[in-house]
This record gives sequence, structure tokens and C-alpha cells, in this order.
Amino acid sequence: MHRRSALRPHLLAALGAALLLTSCSPAGADDRRTTDGRAPHWEKGTGAPEAATFMKVAVPESATEVKGAVQINPQEDIHLLSFVTDERTAVRIGEDLRSEEPLRTRNQATPSSSELFGHLGLTEPGSEKGVRWAGVCPPCVGDNRRSKVQWIEIHVVVLGADRTRVYLQAF
Repeated sequence: MHRRSALRPHLLAALGAALLLTSCSPAGADDRRTTDGRAPHWEKGTGAPEAATFMKVAVPESATEVKGAVQINPQEDIHLLSFVTDERTAVRIGEDLRSEEPLRTRNQATPSSSELFGHLGLTEPGSEKGVRWAGVCPPCVGDNRRSKVQWIEIHVVVLGADRTRVYLQAF
């Protein structure tokens, strides 16, 4: 009997962790989503407007080189958005994500195992030197504007002469 009661806290902890993980997943079926093991694919006809709408990010009117895409995946779709703006605007967009920490510099380039932004013809932001980054779980910080977004991150790369590339990724 002692062994059973010793296992009970571990079983409850595992059950709690499983419930927590599933509670962060969006409910309901999506007709584009598959669970039959098919590979991820880029949704045709979607781009920056759809990604910005999902992320609830306003692309600045003065932005240039605006690009976006949506990758359909069996569990969570990935939305990409990138544009060039001035550094002050890029920082404001980062602050609007309500991350617990402000944009912070990554000292080393970190190569990505996925080539998501390569689909847009861009270098992956993690491979850029001096990139600043912030990420947040909107539901975790009470951002009701982005209640359907489980994770959003921003990478900011200064290109020079008041030109800064903003990379946003969300699912």
C-alpha cells in the first residue's frame, strides 16, 4: 500500500501536466488542418495581410519590403511576417507584444534548424549578428487581443541608415 500512495503524487503531477499542455491548444477542427501525417505546406494565396491579422500587428504604413506567409501544420499553423521600418517603430512593435522582458540582444548567431523565413527569401533572423529578440505567450500574460495566438516572437535586425528589419513569427 505504501508504494501505491507514493506513486499517487507522481501520477497526479503527470495528469496535471497533460491537462496544462492540452489547455493551450486551440479547440475545434480546422478544415485546412490534417492529422494524417501529411507534411507541412505553405498555404497558397496567403501572405502578409493574413499573418498580420492573425498576430494582431499593424504593419506601419511607411514599411517597405513587406512579406508574409502561413505554413499549415498538423497541429499549429505558423504565421510569418517581415518588413523594414525605422528602429523606433520596430521597438514599439516589440513593446506591444507585452513580453515580460524587453527586446534583448543575442550575443551569438544561433542557426535555425528550420528555414521558415527562407521561404520569404530572407535570411533566418537567428543567424544574424546582433539580432534583438523577445517572445511571449499572449494568453499567459493576459493579452486578450491575441487570445488565439499561443506564441509570438519578434526579431529585430538593424540594417543601417535608420532601416531595421522586423521578423515576426506566431502560432
